[in-house]
Amino acid sequence: MTDRAALFKETYTRYGVSETAASRGAAVDIALDGEYNRIDSIVTYNELKVLDAFRKEKFSDVHLGLTTGYGYDDIGREKIEAVFARVFGAESAYVRYQISSGTQSISAMLWGALRPGDTLLSVTGKPYDTLASTIGISSDDKDNDMSLVRFGVLYEQIELLPDGKFDFDKILDRVKTLKGVVFIQKSRGYTDRAALLCEDIGELARRVREINPDVIIAVDNCYGEFCERYEPTELGADVCAGSLIKNPGGGICKTGGYIVGRSDLTENAARHLTAPGLGSEVGPTLGFNRDIAMGLFVAPRQVGECLKGAVFAAKFFEESGYKTSPKSDEVRGDIVQTLIFEDEEKMKDFVGKIQMVSPVDSFVTPEPWDMPGYEDQVVMAAGTFVQGATTELSCDGPIKPPYIAYLQGGLVSQQIKLASMAALS
Repeated sequence: MTDRAALFKETYTRYGVSETAASRGAAVDIALDGEYNRIDSIVTYNELKVLDAFRKEKFSDVHLGLTTGYGYDDIGREKIEAVFARVFGAESAYVRYQISSGTQSISAMLWGALRPGDTLLSVTGKPYDTLASTIGISSDDKDNDMSLVRFGVLYEQIELLPDGKFDFDKILDRVKTLKGVVFIQKSRGYTDRAALLCEDIGELARRVREINPDVIIAVDNCYGEFCERYEPTELGADVCAGSLIKNPGGGICKTGGYIVGRSDLTENAARHLTAPGLGSEVGPTLGFNRDIAMGLFVAPRQVGECLKGAVFAAKFFEESGYKTSPKSDEVRGDIVQTLIFEDEEKMKDFVGKIQMVSPVDSFVTPEPWDMPGYEDQVVMAAGTFVQGATTELSCDGPIKPPYIAYLQGGLVSQQIKLASMAALS
């Protein structure tokens, strides 16, 4: 046994991990050195890109102040949005603590981009459950008069191919006459497909643009930020949106969301969230500029920890006979790792183990419940300092076959390693 393996075993067996699981975990950890190095190279690239954005925008201590009331002329807010725009390779950014979820960001992005008579074409199949009511395709929408569909927007979807790639033939044929938005969900949602890679999104953007340059390409970027060297807006997407309690908040932001892209599209989204005529000019920062700026600065490093934990969980469970996606050696487009249990009790037990190794509410047992915005009951482990934060370690999944647990986040990869080994001890 190598010194590293002995130390690994000695460390984790103190916290309820069996010697057998710890030995297996040590072997997995050592075998993943190549993957860890690859992740570190992405972290280095993105961390320096973010640092350079702060420097080029001449970010200063004066930008960490606060405004109240209307928030007019908030120089800190304006500077942070300039930094976000530079990081994401976009014309402008709208970054606010007044946005409370990724769904709200994406909803505003779509409302800002679509008009009555336009078509929303989802080219990654049905969007994530929580967006269904915004669009107007939820099974509970008979009384929903606030959806895009009710306001005269048409909806169509094209499924991904069996290998999880874009169906270019169908998409390119449809966009010839499309007036509206091509919508891409980068992450997997509650499906068993892999997250899309930015290079694939870039290729789609280029080919769509050749056929119909007036089509707007919008991306749900939740869970995907800083997992690769580039973001969708750097490779041709017109606009993308996400949450600050996911990747770009770095585990520091307590709420918030962002929309980046073309200036007209970000401003239209702002007008939807505030009011026409006010748009991005209002929105007090209330002293949270520091959280947003610091969160963005450390985000690439925190995403790296999430990815290292995810590849460990993937390989550890692969070698224990479970189906995982992505595999431990696959290139990743988001921080989500799925484990397929094909048994409701095993899935719930694993989610319970994630809760057990959490710093908050480690003593409680997650139970399935009717979570707002979801079609099936969901069981969720979220012993996090920020409610619902998925940069922190969490795990959830719908109670339906094949009983897939969706593991994401982890401010420190050691927590994910502990959870994985404890689950099989």
